[in-house]
Amino acid sequence: MCASYGLDPLSTYGLEPLDERETRNALERWIEQRGGNAKITGKKAMNLNPLITADEDGHRELNLAWWWIHVGNEPAQFSAFNARDDKLLSSRVWKGSFRQHRALAPATWYVEKGRTFALPGSEAFGIASITTTAQKGDEELLTYALVTRDAVEQAATVHPRMPLVLPRELHDDWLDPSLAGDGDLLAEALSASEELSRSMEIVGG
Repeated sequence: MCASYGLDPLSTYGLEPLDERETRNALERWIEQRGGNAKITGKKAMNLNPLITADEDGHRELNLAWWWIHVGNEPAQFSAFNARDDKLLSSRVWKGSFRQHRALAPATWYVEKGRTFALPGSEAFGIASITTTAQKGDEELLTYALVTRDAVEQAATVHPRMPLVLPRELHDDWLDPSLAGDGDLLAEALSASEELSRSMEIVGG
């Protein structure tokens, strides 16, 4: 189960809207503060991580979000930082989020069992995610879980699961809140992720 991923301070990510000036400035502040390392959010630490969302018009924005799905405005009492792909259509919590509340976690690497994985050339990628919103006093807070799939190739030598990495041609559909999260979208995402998943390499650890 992926519990660590992040972004290297590259000159260009190629993921909308990360390279837009205002967004890039916010992202660079996060990289400076957090070392580019997205960590599971603690109840006291309140470390928040970059997450890409889109509205019904397709406009994308970068949010800082709590990495652990909330239920009823509180962190879920079960392990809620990763959501298995084979539970998205059956789990009460996952199903509701998958249906209309999806996002992408931008990354250039992830860590599993002490091994660091990346795409060739350190290409940036988007990890499929699902979200909820929680009310914290007067503030509305975005919370999320990464979606995982069966591991393949090098990733499968370390752990049976890996993040669901989506190719860029599927990002619009995954982010579109007006497009229902159903069996067809899940099947499309899994099929489309195959090439990138098989390209993931062990680069450290």
